[in-house]
Amino acid sequence: MPPNPIQSVGAVAIGRNEAPRLQRCLASIVGRVARVVYVDSGSTDNSVVLARRLGAHVVELDTSQPFTAARARNVGIEALTHLEPGLRYVQVVDGDCELVPGWLELATRRLDTKPRVAVVCGRRRERYPDATVFNRLMDMEWNTPVGEAHACGGDAMLRLDAFHQANGYNPTLICGEEPELCTRLRQLGHRIERLDHDMTRHDANITRFRQWWQRTTRSGWAFAQAAHLHSRTNPQALRRSRSIYLYGLVIPIIITILIHPTRGLSLLALLVYPLLIARVYRHRRRDRHDPPAHAMLYAAFCTLGKIPEALGQLRYTQHKRRGGQATLIEYKHPALNRTGAIP
Repeated sequence: MPPNPIQSVGAVAIGRNEAPRLQRCLASIVGRVARVVYVDSGSTDNSVVLARRLGAHVVELDTSQPFTAARARNVGIEALTHLEPGLRYVQVVDGDCELVPGWLELATRRLDTKPRVAVVCGRRRERYPDATVFNRLMDMEWNTPVGEAHACGGDAMLRLDAFHQANGYNPTLICGEEPELCTRLRQLGHRIERLDHDMTRHDANITRFRQWWQRTTRSGWAFAQAAHLHSRTNPQALRRSRSIYLYGLVIPIIITILIHPTRGLSLLALLVYPLLIARVYRHRRRDRHDPPAHAMLYAAFCTLGKIPEALGQLRYTQHKRRGGQATLIEYKHPALNRTGAIP
């Protein structure tokens, strides 16, 4: 039997074609908070029916407007606060994640005792980190430093009054909406904290290099977006964007242009990449305490990822020049059941 629900907390889960993973997600939270709202973005599987059967209040997004995670969370939080006007906090969670026992209680206590903290998050872990190298990379990516943080990810507990003060997520963003919201919260004087506790288990199911490439391209878009929107208040975002362009675009172009005039000597500039790998490797070993093989894997893909990140930044720049609504950069396949069929 689940414990008594935490009456000051509600939850919003979002998803699209996540039925098997969504079942684990909702089962981990329904009955543990005052109310759960599930927001569906045009699923073609049985996600909506499943969510209702599990006891969640379901909101189906209007298909006439583009789907974004930011829009879904805003709509879900609006519905939640209408249904439960006395809530103080909201746990947001992606439909492919399952909350870890004890997280809700810990996060609630932290927000209760730290009024300046607007967002708390914990450790998101990959459910099957050894299934593919890409799952392993994602699990390592989420091993972020404990303590005060600049941003959170898609899973976090938010203080509702601070969320409304910041006017919620930016619904026009196709990715990177969480760090963008956190930037605005910090500008208002609020704090973001990463707690030393497991929060969710995530089921990435990334099995192909192309999926990793698309996800990394989306990350590049988000980095360029952050640098554009908050360059004055977030210089770290601007530095990261410039570094991506340097390693992912400028150096390869210079090497290519100078190959003939230098009779191939420009290829020596490729040595900058082993140096970058070594730097990332040392960081992962020293600060994250990764095993050597894992640290080398992360360092190699981090360096290779500069190319799709640079391409993602170029896509964002082109979008800003042309205007209009951006389209999602999707990398996940619909969730499959054990027979391989979409439920």
